[in-house]
Amino acid sequence: MYDTAIIGAGINGVSVAYELMQKGQRVILFDMNGIASGGSGAAGAFISPKFSKGGELKEIIDKAFVYSMKFYEENFPHIFTKVNLIHTAQDDSEEFTIDAGLVNASAMCHALAKGVKLIASDVKSLVYDDTSWNINETYTAKNVVLATGAYAPVIHKPYIQMRGIWGHRIDVKTSTQNKNALHKFVSISPSKDGVLSIGATHNVHYHPQSSTEPYDVDAGRKELLDKASKSINLENVEVIKDYTGLRSGSLDYMPLVGSLVMSKVTLASTHINFKVKKADYEAYDYYPNLYMINGSGGYGFVLAPYLAKILVEHILSAKKISDRISPARFFHRYAKKL
Repeated sequence: MYDTAIIGAGINGVSVAYELMQKGQRVILFDMNGIASGGSGAAGAFISPKFSKGGELKEIIDKAFVYSMKFYEENFPHIFTKVNLIHTAQDDSEEFTIDAGLVNASAMCHALAKGVKLIASDVKSLVYDDTSWNINETYTAKNVVLATGAYAPVIHKPYIQMRGIWGHRIDVKTSTQNKNALHKFVSISPSKDGVLSIGATHNVHYHPQSSTEPYDVDAGRKELLDKASKSINLENVEVIKDYTGLRSGSLDYMPLVGSLVMSKVTLASTHINFKVKKADYEAYDYYPNLYMINGSGGYGFVLAPYLAKILVEHILSAKKISDRISPARFFHRYAKKL
């Protein structure tokens, strides 16, 4: 019996695993393709705030930025690098430099998952039997956390629909020396041993599970290099490695963290008025000990440590999660339409 089973070994899943392990919890992690095998492995993994004028999303990302900078520096200084990040608006109307960070995406995910039992298997069966969850008729856990990103969910709920965002990053060898991290149309890392990384969350149409044609890697490379050329003059370029994967975003762009509503049971409740503007999420019926963390978009490595802390405090201490990131907000909208 495990305390918690986590399904999905991207940056969200391994961040939750790390937080739980620090609390002495027994954790098991499931991912058919291994740690950081999807969008997390393809991420540029820049740790930066959101470059916009305001809004709820900027507020939570900025809080996560402050938290994550400290988290990575204190716990994983060998994988984390402080960088000067030069952000330029796409119309060149403004440019400013901030203190930001950069992590090795794959190495960070593996470091966060160190010591966690990993099962390289898809989860095809997830059943609750009054006291615990049974996974694939083999493993049991008190709690289950779904961190499956934009891929097909283990438990399908019609009120939750994720946006798949295809990410592509390339490592290039170049004679051009770049001292600062650059962000305009794409993100460009500082040079290290003559190599720099160029990456972007740049294709919202391609999805590996639904697209009829394979992803055109050569076209993706060209697009990244063309966009990078608007920020820096790269000379003697040789692409030495590609990283691709699917990232997930929510329809309202805010992350989803918390418990899953049992839609059929809740809709059958006669005492709930679903037409109200501000719903009482505590009146809904939820799956026992079943949680999700998802929808970070291109800010996965910024948001994950912060959101994992919030979720683990909720699981272990019943600390309330803000309604604005609760998955229940999507159920409320779904129920109002019905």
